[in-house]
Amino acid sequence: MPLKKLRKFLDENNVKYATISHSKAYTAQQVAYSAHISGKDIAKTVMIIIEGRMAMAVLPAPRHVDFHLIKDAIGIKSITLANEKDFKSYFPECEVGTMPPFGNLYDMEVYVDKSLAKDHEIAFNAGSHTELIQMAYKDFEMLVKPNVIRFGIEENVV
Repeated sequence: MPLKKLRKFLDENNVKYATISHSKAYTAQQVAYSAHISGKDIAKTVMIIIEGRMAMAVLPAPRHVDFHLIKDAIGIKSITLANEKDFKSYFPECEVGTMPPFGNLYDMEVYVDKSLAKDHEIAFNAGSHTELIQMAYKDFEMLVKPNVIRFGIEENVV
């Protein structure tokens, strides 16, 4: 979803947001650094496959998805990390890895880590490696209606 479509959706829903341009960055932590935002305030989207259905797992940049926690929380048997060829066709207008966490616009379930739901504001990729959208978490939750569960774990740093 290019920035223009995302802005239109947010505007149609009377949501306040800011667009943040930054130098080209590919990882959520690089984006945070480039945009001068704390990594914990960047919501990264991880594409997952839950029992054959594409879904989004959204969590703070420094955290990783714990698949066992998701399985236990929603009572499923099968969950895997999606690879690029699995999800690329869902987001033809987005640069790879920059999908905004609006699965509702793609008929996908969205799972948000509880730690992210505590934030007042979140920022996320807006379809490119050079732009973010920043908005109130409560507005994001109102629009997306995600399943909020605990699945993010801290990165082990050695």
